[in-house]
Order: sequence, then C-alpha cells, then structure tokens
Amino acid sequence: MTFRPLHDRVLVKRVEEESTTKGGIIIPDTAKEKPQEGEVVAVGGGAIKDDGSVRPLDLKVGDRILFGKWSGTEVTLGGDELLIMKESDILGVMG
Repeated sequence: MTFRPLHDRVLVKRVEEESTTKGGIIIPDTAKEKPQEGEVVAVGGGAIKDDGSVRPLDLKVGDRILFGKWSGTEVTLGGDELLIMKESDILGVMG
C-alpha cells in the first residue's frame, strides 16, 4: 500500500528504544514510554501560504527527527504502526 501525506503533513515511523539499560537491566514493554524519535517515511507537497503559493517542507524521506510526546495521529498501514503529523509538530532533525 502506498500513502502520500497531503500539504504540510509527514508520515513517521517511530525508532524503537533499547530494551536494556546501560547497567544491563531489562525494561519490560509495560514500563517503556513510546519513543519521541522517528524516521520520515513520506512527506506532503508543502504548506499552502495565504497567497496560494506552496512552501516546500524542510524535511525529506529518511530524515531522523524528534517530536513532542503527544504529537501526531497513530495509524496502521501495511501492518506497520506509523504517525501522521504536521511539520510544525516536529521539533528538529538529528544530524
């Protein structure tokens, strides 16, 4: 299945956290918080400005990003759990 976000929306796949601490303690799934880091899977065409022109997004497929704890809408596409969020919900790109 293909999915293309519209306008200033981005499709993100969460990056899973380590399940063991540096000290070797295993963290059960019930105690883990959902990661706030992800990889951009698809981007929309751009934000539509007041004058009708389109501003391209600053993100591209493959970018590793940080986003807010409550950002985005969770969806399941092709068996994968993904997030759809606006570009403004993204805090930054990791280099």
